[in-house]
Amino acid sequence: MDVILLERVAKLGQMGDVVSVKQGFARNYLLPQGKALRATDANKMVFEGQKAQLEAKNLETQKEATAVAEKLDGQQFVVIRSASDAGALYGSVTNRDAADAATEAGFTVDKKQIVLVAPIKELGLHEVTVALHPEVTCSIQLNVARSTEEAELQASGKSIQELAAEAEAEAEFEIAELFDDIGSAAALDEDGNELIKEEKEEE
Repeated sequence: MDVILLERVAKLGQMGDVVSVKQGFARNYLLPQGKALRATDANKMVFEGQKAQLEAKNLETQKEATAVAEKLDGQQFVVIRSASDAGALYGSVTNRDAADAATEAGFTVDKKQIVLVAPIKELGLHEVTVALHPEVTCSIQLNVARSTEEAELQASGKSIQELAAEAEAEAEFEIAELFDDIGSAAALDEDGNELIKEEKEEE
């Protein structure tokens, strides 16, 4: 199906371009969202009549999106999730979760603007693209952790693997210290027993 684009659509074309797309894509996405019109002679005339207005509106929304992008770009948002010791999430973090985290921090972001290649399924820091406008994108970082304390450690540059290794090393050190204490106590007991024996012999 041939359509006239009413705005820039990634990997498809610029405003005013007539492009061929699959019928399902046109009917389910481009036409209902007002991103395109069927490329009929009548619609071409309608587009030409509205072109100046569409370009002005696009420029205005682009300016607004650019202003938001300048504030949003590089921001980090914490998402708390349950996960295994190895860092695998019980579930996943979706574009809705990313949008909610940004909105809670005071930014107006819709889940449709979050570009996720695949759902996030591991703890850690994840770069995510936000498409605020067909011509304006920025990047945010999702800090996916099991607690706010863990999120702070991750933000400081430590990975879950490093944190797990540190916790394991600390546990091993504590166990080693415990065995040392038991060894010392045993030695004292032996000394004590020997002293008692020597005292009995003297009597």
